[in-house]
Amino acid sequence: MTGKRKDNKNRVLKEGEYQRENGTYEFKWRDPRGRRHSEYAKTLDELREKEREVQRDILDGVKCDKRNLTVNDLYFRWKQLKHGLKDNTFQNYQYMYSQFVEADFGRSRVADLKRMDVRAFYNRLADEHHLKASTIDSIHTVLHQVLELGVENDYIRYNPSDNALKELKRAHCNDSEKRKALTLDEQRLFEDFLRQPGKYNKWYPIFTVMLWTGLRVGELTGLRWRDVDLENGIIDINHTLVFYKRGESCSYAINTPKTKAGTRIVPMLPKVKEAFLQEKQMQEDFNIECNAVVDGYTDFIFVNRFGGVQNQGTLNKALRRIIRDCNYEAMDEYNGAPPVLLPPFSNHNLRHTFTTRMCEAGVNIKAMQEILGHADAETTMDIYAEATQDLKRSEMISFSEYFDKIKT
Repeated sequence: MTGKRKDNKNRVLKEGEYQRENGTYEFKWRDPRGRRHSEYAKTLDELREKEREVQRDILDGVKCDKRNLTVNDLYFRWKQLKHGLKDNTFQNYQYMYSQFVEADFGRSRVADLKRMDVRAFYNRLADEHHLKASTIDSIHTVLHQVLELGVENDYIRYNPSDNALKELKRAHCNDSEKRKALTLDEQRLFEDFLRQPGKYNKWYPIFTVMLWTGLRVGELTGLRWRDVDLENGIIDINHTLVFYKRGESCSYAINTPKTKAGTRIVPMLPKVKEAFLQEKQMQEDFNIECNAVVDGYTDFIFVNRFGGVQNQGTLNKALRRIIRDCNYEAMDEYNGAPPVLLPPFSNHNLRHTFTTRMCEAGVNIKAMQEILGHADAETTMDIYAEATQDLKRSEMISFSEYFDKIKT
């Protein structure tokens, strides 16, 4: 009868266990398909831990070829299988992955991933690369889908990115800058500056419409004259214009609104109607005509001097110049009282400002949600809570000043 195999420490080796000539250990086994595999370890205890992992994988149906599968391997499979996304959304997903995941975290072996590895990766993006939580949120969106594919195809038992973003947001909650609405005085300064004759007056119509409708940038820049009913005072939001990169080139596309709630009718205030009419007259005066055609759509309202459509980047650059020169003018007119100055802000702050003005005016929350095209009332409520908090604070200050006057 053959004796049991032992290692150099006289420990009995189980079936499939071997000690190699250099003193390390090997475990040989076959998967359910009969294919041979090996696991290696420096110690017998370490090897047996790997054996237990293999046995759990077999019982759970986790595929055995996962050992060398990387996150990048999963990503390329996900990219081939993913369908049903808008083209610009898919392009953005790929951009986020290639920029921030592929060269670093993407090389990690899926089988080795733990929850703490994903958390550590997100923290590196925040602490070392100084990415905002919103950017990491976009990265997480695609990475979570990629790793979920690993779960669905039995490469891993659970998705190690589950809840990782929630923890990062809590940890960096003070780092993110909330979009701030313009105060009423700042808004007046902004509108008055654009209303003046001069080089910035050409921007008055588009920013007035944005400020008094709350339209998203893509909804605004994609507006056609046929979408605007000046007689009945309504704006039909039925598509959005998107701008994104395709490799080295840039392009435009027409998409459906961001959500189903995004397809809506927005009432037109009198000053919005006036802004549309001013834009029409200005284009007639300077012989500007729309010559852009995007996915069959043309006759866009807001175009540049060459007849091409506007985009978010151009509008934000214009805002930076407007803010700079508006503040220079305000400082020049400084007469001893602290001047009102415009803070740095972007297109989306104007949507936020419109929402805040509606809150201050006591507009019904349900009506606000429909006007803004929010799919989730929680988004409207978040802005409402912030706006009313500021309003309560200003009211309390007025209340305090009232009693101070009584005392004097």
